[in-house]
Amino acid sequence: MTNHTIRLGDWATLGPDATAIRFEVFVDEQKVPAEIELDAMDAACLHAVAYDGAGNAIGTGRLLPDGHIGRMAVRLPGRGTGVGGAILQLLMEKARERGDLAVVLNAQTVAAPFYARHGFVQLGEQFEEAGIAHVEMRLQFA
Repeated sequence: MTNHTIRLGDWATLGPDATAIRFEVFVDEQKVPAEIELDAMDAACLHAVAYDGAGNAIGTGRLLPDGHIGRMAVRLPGRGTGVGGAILQLLMEKARERGDLAVVLNAQTVAAPFYARHGFVQLGEQFEEAGIAHVEMRLQFA
């Protein structure tokens, strides 16, 4: 586990750091078209950005008004350090605090085991989004 800090905020505050992470992971690494990476929902979401001990933005995720968690991304140096799980847990906590009964996300199939370890259950069949295989996953709060 590396030393990291997670900041929560709106798009105006955290957008520049979140955008840099998302473009590096989704557009550069995974070849998601740049024009679909950012969307109108960013302005309505609660964003989380994790920073390493040196203050570098290393991970991000967002919580939509409808209880979806999305755009979870961790830069290569931060992977396997627990930072993605910490972001996910914080977004889940914020959803629960505001009264959401569940959180839902579209996980890349390669990341589905990560979400399953955090209590998410797969719903339905695999589908393709931005040319990448995904599954819908849900976590019901007790």
